[in-house]
Amino acid sequence: MIFFIIIQLILVAIGATSAMTWFSYAMSENFRELYKEPVLLSFALKKTNISLSEKSQKTWGWLIHYIIGFLFVMGYHMIWVKNILPISPLSALILGVISGVIGILSWIVIFKMTDHQPPIDFKGYYIQLFFAHIIFAVTATALYSIILTILILLKAYVTV
Repeated sequence: MIFFIIIQLILVAIGATSAMTWFSYAMSENFRELYKEPVLLSFALKKTNISLSEKSQKTWGWLIHYIIGFLFVMGYHMIWVKNILPISPLSALILGVISGVIGILSWIVIFKMTDHQPPIDFKGYYIQLFFAHIIFAVTATALYSIILTILILLKAYVTV
């Protein structure tokens, strides 16, 4: 059973992180700014003086981005399983707002810890990041609900 939950959470995390990333890339293109989280993560890695090739830094930037998405989805899962919030559109919005604030605070810390000051419009970046996390949470909630429904239907079908 745990195996299926982990697979469910991985699938939800991949879908939600991808939706968020597509939004950030679209905003980046639209505003001609660097709002791409995986790219900013790879630049931050470079500033830590960890000895990695440029290709490895890019790979780790993407990997870290998706791992963080998985951790957010695990948090959502715990909230839903413990009935702290129901699986609903309103909960998705609440989780998105909370995640957006966490995301903004995390990036402020990352930029300060690494002394990385990319030439970006920080206010614009944080605004788009906030909305990107709402998209993440809405997508995660929808995918979680769909996969949960499919698993329930499959279990009902198999046991009948």
